[in-house]
Amino acid sequence: MYIIKVFLDVGQNWSLNLQEEATPSAAGIIDFHNQIMYYLIIIFSIVCYLIIMRIISNRGSISYLRYFNHSTIIELIWTIIPAIILIIIAIPSFKLLYSLESDDLIKPNVTLKVTGNQWFWNYEISDIDGLNINFDSYTKSIDDLLPGELRLLDVDNKLLLPILTPIRILTTSQDVIHSFFIPSLGIKTDAVPGRLNHTSIFLLRKGTYYGQCAELCQNGHHNMSIVVQGVSVQDYIKWLSTFIN
Repeated sequence: MYIIKVFLDVGQNWSLNLQEEATPSAAGIIDFHNQIMYYLIIIFSIVCYLIIMRIISNRGSISYLRYFNHSTIIELIWTIIPAIILIIIAIPSFKLLYSLESDDLIKPNVTLKVTGNQWFWNYEISDIDGLNINFDSYTKSIDDLLPGELRLLDVDNKLLLPILTPIRILTTSQDVIHSFFIPSLGIKTDAVPGRLNHTSIFLLRKGTYYGQCAELCQNGHHNMSIVVQGVSVQDYIKWLSTFIN
């Protein structure tokens, strides 16, 4: 018996969950989010309890609540405990931040340069000797959409990247500030004119990952869609061969 898992790689209507992770960075972000939610629920419950009890005490006589007004012990408790919680939260957050910001890839196998334009993306792969791939990616209009394609998300030229391969992404812009944002890959890198930002990804599985520009880049902002397709190394090489004249 085979079990087929359907990954959530695109936003759904009324969805309460984050998109499925496809890189170690995205997995770390989601795990950290889930851990923080436990602390938030506990703190929220305690605060709501104290507020409700305080409201009730104004109508009646609850003697133990007087200790919440002028008590040295209570003051110490709600000063020390939040400090401990902040330390517990800070340690994994610093580790995650370091892993996201550090460039551990000494020699990546693929280097992708992403250039933001008004209002489309330009992709360039030039780290292969004798092969310079450069193409633009525009968001499809409603009239050009095929059955099953997503409005304001699908593009005319998808970007293919190999799985299980170290990839370096360089981002810049030709005009205004854009932001290269793909939730399933756990990347959000600003594309700033005159500056070259970089990040690294490592795709863990095949799939089609959707993203958009996360910076308000004027009235064509909704046309800055991103579609990345994770494929095997063999399929990636075949895709590269299509650019050879």
